[in-house]
This record gives sequence, C-alpha cells and structure tokens, in this order.
Amino acid sequence: MMVTEKTKIKKVTSPIKEKPRVKKAEEVMTVTPKVGVDIQLDDIMPEDFPTEKELASKPDRYFEAIGRRKTAVARVRLFTRGDKQFLVNGKSYQEYFSLKGDQETSVASMKKMKCLDKFKVTVMVKGGGRNSQAEAVRHGTARVLVDFNNNFRKRLRKAGYLTRDPRMRERKKFGLKRARKAPQWAKR
Repeated sequence: MMVTEKTKIKKVTSPIKEKPRVKKAEEVMTVTPKVGVDIQLDDIMPEDFPTEKELASKPDRYFEAIGRRKTAVARVRLFTRGDKQFLVNGKSYQEYFSLKGDQETSVASMKKMKCLDKFKVTVMVKGGGRNSQAEAVRHGTARVLVDFNNNFRKRLRKAGYLTRDPRMRERKKFGLKRARKAPQWAKR
C-alpha cells in the first residue's frame, strides 16, 4: 500500500503528560541570540541548575547508622573530613551529657577503637532519658564504625556495643497502678 498525501496519520495521545525536557548546561551555553538582542545568562539558565556557590559548598561524604535503646533513637554520621569533634544535637558531647558516666558511655565505642580524635561525628538523638540516649549513641557509633571498617566488628561485638539492648519498659495493665504494682489491699 502506498502512502499518499491524502492519507492522514492519526496521532495517538496518551493521558499521561510528558514532562518538558530540561536543557543541559552545554546546550544552554550554545544558544545563539538573535541579532541585536542582549541576553544574559540568568535569563537562559533554569532555576534547577545549581549555582557555583552551591557546587562549592557540597557536603562531605559520610557513613551513617542508627542506634537504639529503650525509646531513644540516635542517628549517627561519621565524616572522614572536617574538624575532629563529637557533636550531639549540635553541642559537644561533654556539654550535652552533664553526667560523667553518660559522657563515658556515649563515646565508649569510639574510645575502644581509639578513633575519638580521628573523625568528625555528628549525632541527632531524641526520645528516652539521658542515660538511654547515651547508650543509643554508643550503639549507633559502634554500628557506624563497622560500616567504616568491617575489621572493627570483632572487638566491638566482644565488648557488647553492637548488640541492641532489648529491655523495654513493660506496659501498664488495667486494674493495676503500673505494669505489676497492684493497688493496696484492704481486708475490710
């Protein structure tokens, strides 16, 4: 069958709209302006392209892990570059954990591997009390160290820092004051 000029080809349109194609930076740069028209780069460049400042301030790569204890959850990030510090919720760990025992607990896995002053560590911790938060931080730092170097696993496992402590508060039962405490018994 020969196709003639009279034959019409019906264009099939789908209900899904196609997204407009965003031009690459090279294509945008090669656009030739019309004669007598002054075009600036800001007029051509789409807003989606990162600026030079955004490219320069690109964040460093990091290793991330989650540590848990009771209802406390700690998200730990270990940066290989940057100033060597241990921050918990934007403060140094000595400032955040006021008790000496909690300070020692929170950095115990880092001290075990002698890595406390070799990395920048940032921790976001929420939930629970200060003691359980410190143990959640210890669990998270142990996990992130294993992500960084798998050879650390044996020593951290032996110290018990990789095991998530399963002990949780027992729920309150009806008819009782707490999980197991009964109201005072009266004979008469």
